[in-house]
Amino acid sequence: MNNQQFQTPIEYLKGVGLSRADVLKKELQIYNFEDLLKHFPYKYIDRTRFYKVREIQPDMPYVQVLARLTQKEIIGEKRTKRLIAQAHDDTGTIELVWFQGIKWVEKMLVPGKVYVLFGKPGFFNNKAQMAHPEMELYIPGAQQKGNLTLQPAYNSTEKLKQFTLDSKGLQKLIAGLLEQTAKDIHENLPDYIRNRYKLAGRQESYRNIHFPNDANQLNEARYRLKFEELFFLQLKLLRNKLLRTQKFKGNIFESVGDYFNEFYHHKLPFALTNSQKRVLKEIRLDTQRGVQMNRLLQGDVGSGKTVVALMSMLIAIDNGFQTCIMAPTEILANQHYQTIKSLVGEGFIEVALLTGSVPNKARKVIHQKLEDGTLNILIGTHALIEDKVQYKNLGLVVIDEQHRFGVEQRAKLWRKNIIPPHILVMTATPIPRTLAMTMYGDLDISVIDELPAGRKPIQTVHFYEAQRLRMFGFMKDEIAKGRQIYVVYPLIKESEKLDLKNLMDGTEIMSREFPLPKYRISIVHGKLKPAEKEFEMQRFVKGETQIMVATTVIEVGVNIPNASVMIVENAERFGLSQLHQLRGRVGRGAEQSFCILMSNEKLSHDGRIRLNTMVKTNNGFEIAEIDMQLRGPGNIEGTQQSGVLDLKVADLTTDQEILQQARNLVIEIFEKDPQLAAPENQILNLAFQAKNAGLSWDKIS
Repeated sequence: MNNQQFQTPIEYLKGVGLSRADVLKKELQIYNFEDLLKHFPYKYIDRTRFYKVREIQPDMPYVQVLARLTQKEIIGEKRTKRLIAQAHDDTGTIELVWFQGIKWVEKMLVPGKVYVLFGKPGFFNNKAQMAHPEMELYIPGAQQKGNLTLQPAYNSTEKLKQFTLDSKGLQKLIAGLLEQTAKDIHENLPDYIRNRYKLAGRQESYRNIHFPNDANQLNEARYRLKFEELFFLQLKLLRNKLLRTQKFKGNIFESVGDYFNEFYHHKLPFALTNSQKRVLKEIRLDTQRGVQMNRLLQGDVGSGKTVVALMSMLIAIDNGFQTCIMAPTEILANQHYQTIKSLVGEGFIEVALLTGSVPNKARKVIHQKLEDGTLNILIGTHALIEDKVQYKNLGLVVIDEQHRFGVEQRAKLWRKNIIPPHILVMTATPIPRTLAMTMYGDLDISVIDELPAGRKPIQTVHFYEAQRLRMFGFMKDEIAKGRQIYVVYPLIKESEKLDLKNLMDGTEIMSREFPLPKYRISIVHGKLKPAEKEFEMQRFVKGETQIMVATTVIEVGVNIPNASVMIVENAERFGLSQLHQLRGRVGRGAEQSFCILMSNEKLSHDGRIRLNTMVKTNNGFEIAEIDMQLRGPGNIEGTQQSGVLDLKVADLTTDQEILQQARNLVIEIFEKDPQLAAPENQILNLAFQAKNAGLSWDKIS
């Protein structure tokens, strides 16, 4: 679709012009012919059959009826004026009503003639009725314009409708565009692929996805265009990976030395799980190949990713390299720093923390130690990628929750060394398999899928508002045992639009129920200054307060083994992955932990599924799959800014099989023909070059 004609600005299409072009760009991001052609229908109205009047039911969507007009009359005065007509077939009578355009419609209606009626049926006084139907004179034996097909329905907006660009208006524009350009929609898949997967031609697929004659045509067009979209996405990701392994040599970590062995045998406070051992082995093999490692490490909250990262860094240090961990927030960077310091102890290796809060004097010392190579591990936020930060020999970069970082930010890190460092990307947000194959399709993926020994699964319950006193009683019992409790609210101040429990009211209720001096409460939210937030956090960490009332700022980066209860107020307002992250803040010690999800009695269908899912399972990957089915892949955290998921026709929740087929095919093609130089792949190579013209492969995308 990169033929120059399809890049023509949309204002040059007949029937558009400057003002309509402006609104198309603003409302639908349609800038050129190609964008309009890829504005696919979101549904189809079935005009492939005629219904009898007797068959019409009140809950039916649009229906099409063949009926003879028997009478018409205008009734009422001025504002109450309406046109009413009667039409019948051999099974009954239907009433037709118009409230607008009455004079014009009345002239068009000829009693005694047979019409094709099309509209949404209703019932009034037990009589079938249709308001403002589309009407077309029926001519026996002639091809009826606009009926007996699946009629496309396009997304529009109120602004577009002001320019008569409702679904019908867009349909007209697209029909005109296809008429003008369809002959220039060239094939971009070789015959051997089309034959093997029984794919329809590209030109006919574009025609039939917009204007199918029947369901069969539509399904064939959809399958073809979905396959094409996912195939080229995988081609881009896997070629990216291939080119990078050819272009970027990697530092070779030859040996596992004293630092690793000392830590493993004498400092590691617990036995590694089989999952952790497997991932370490995968990283070890990667760093011996002489090719830059790019590996994604997925693991649920509390599964031990930080230990795996630390042990990987010790291998790098054993081989004379420096390492760093980049985290998205100061809280999370600080968390990693404290965890790693406590694991390695004093005097073992040099570890430093660099964030925006570090004073200049301390910063200069860190810069000096980095440059002379005495600093082994640097942990920080995006302060790590500032130009002033120079490493002597950076060998391994660990990026935590990488979806929070832009491509440019990440790319700056691997320019910090002559041979780019190995990259280990970590995420505690379990990613559905199909999403991982698209968002991270150019990375090797490791999964830690078991929790450390001794961890008890968190017990999750769902309470309604009526059970609040029971919840308070449970809190008091846990505090009496010496435990601590999180209470999380979705909002800081009351919203006029949302009937939510809010943090300020909640704190007041908690203070009444848990009064001084017996109980103490910490309050943490995003509007506090960093120093105030840190003060409150530390009171809770030290056990000076038993309850932390907070907004979701505690979602990541807080590790308090003594906290055994997580209470989420208005839990129905949170997404599944957020609920799962919040629950992961407890269950860090050996004691049994609990998560209580509070909600109103009235729950939406999706809200009920989310809460039931949380009660039913602790498995992050299972939760992620359900989350994707509910929200769609484009709304999963991090995917919007990735840019990878700009899918126009494919849907990762329903097209997993096509994605797998496309990926397997790309792997097979690259094994035989990595340069796409074979004669049968010329068409692919040309299409690929055109699609990705101007893109740089120097970065992970």
